[in-house]
Formats: sequence, structure tokens, C-alpha cells
Amino acid sequence: MNEEERYKKDQKTWTRFTPMETLVRYMWFAGIVFIAVWSVSNLEIPWFYFLDAHIQAADLLERMIPPHWPFWKKIINPLIETLHIATLGTFFTIFLAFPVAILAARNTTINSFTWFLGRLILVTSRSVNTVVWGLLFVAIFGPGPVAGIFSVAARSIGFVGKLIAEAIEEIDKGAVEAVEATGASNLQTLLIGVLPQVMPVIMGTIIYRWDINIRESTVLGFVGAGGIGIVLYSSINLFAWHEVSVILISIFGVVVVSEYLSINVRSRIT
Repeated sequence: MNEEERYKKDQKTWTRFTPMETLVRYMWFAGIVFIAVWSVSNLEIPWFYFLDAHIQAADLLERMIPPHWPFWKKIINPLIETLHIATLGTFFTIFLAFPVAILAARNTTINSFTWFLGRLILVTSRSVNTVVWGLLFVAIFGPGPVAGIFSVAARSIGFVGKLIAEAIEEIDKGAVEAVEATGASNLQTLLIGVLPQVMPVIMGTIIYRWDINIRESTVLGFVGAGGIGIVLYSSINLFAWHEVSVILISIFGVVVVSEYLSINVRSRIT
């Protein structure tokens, strides 16, 4: 055996994962595949519908073209109402999410019970879809934009509150201790020591949530919570596809503008 062969024999082959890690990774992959197959098999999907799905899609697109542009005049007010619902719902979220975030943050909550209560509110808010909140508030306030505003706010609390709570837990404790050392009350400590540190996060999150709320508000009319969704639902039921195309184009335009505004404002804040 020459020098080169002896050197190759002594070298150990490098592997990224150990045999046990490789086995665990394959088991995870097999588990994901099993869950996917099990889920699909239990849904009883009528696969034969997929055979002519492209034909149905082309037929629907043909019915929507050309858009009935004069219909634009009838959707201006509902579209503005949708913007108002999203804006007011987001506005109320500012005053509701911050107190809940204080309870849900470990370094500002009072005790374990208030922490659990704050987290429970955040989880409940996020786990219920905006449309479901709309159904609940329509039953309480009746059909109209008021139900839409409260449903948007109820859904937004969990999203905004969770991000603010995480930001509060990461604040500089030294600034808070310095305020407490002056004999400030708990409220003063929150307003002077905590709030200024998380204000950029609050502003950025609120603007980002406003952008999301505009999109979600477009379908609240399906459950009677006001906005452009009522007109869209009516046009779909009447098979007025030329009108539906005008509504969808209008919604797309509003979403694009809101996305542009959201990105620009958040870039200036951060």
C-alpha cells in the first residue's frame, strides 16, 4: 500500500447529518406525505370536475369580458364605504390592541392570570375569521357598516396586539428602570418608559394591518356587514359577470394603491 492509498484509507467521509438525524428527517417527510394523502382521501374530492375545469374557467372569463364600465358609477359609494370600514376598524384597533398587549407581555403584565387573559384575547381574536366576526356582529347590530367596523377591529386586535406584545418584551429594561427610579407611577412608566420604545412598531403594524383590512373588508358584504361585498354578492347571484369584472378590477386597483401607500409610509417610519 503506497502513501496515497494509506492517506485515503485514513480519511473520514464527511456527512451533513448523523444517521439518526437522517432517519428523523425521513420520518418527518414520510409523516407529512401521509397526512397529505390522508387529508385528500377523506375530502371525497370529485376529481372528474377537473377534466373540464379549464373549459369552465375560459367560459367564465369570456362572460366577464368586456367589463360593463358604466356600472362603475354604482359602485363608487360602496367602494368608499369599504375604505371607511377598514379605516375605522383599524382606528379602533389602536386603542384596543395596546392595553391587551400590555397584559400579554411578560414584563408589563400584572400577574400570571392577567398574562393568560391577554394571551387568550389575542388567540381568540386571531382564531376567528373576519367573516365569522361579521356574522356575529350582524346578529348584534344588524346589517350595515357598523357590524363591519367591529368585525374588522375584533380580528385586528389579535394580529396587532401580538406584535406589540413581542416588541414590549424586547424593550430596553434600563430605560424603564430609570423612569421607575424617579418615583413614576405604573401609568407614567408605561407612557414614558415603554410606549416611546414600541411606537415605531405600533405605527408600522397599524399601517400594515390597515392594508390587510382593506382586502378583508371587500368580502364582509357577503354576510351583510356593508361595503362593496354586498354589490359583488348581488352581481354574482344575478350572473351579471360583466358587472363582476368591473367590481373585481376596482377592488384590485384599491388594493394596489393601499399596498403602495403602506409600503411607503412604513419605509419612512422604520
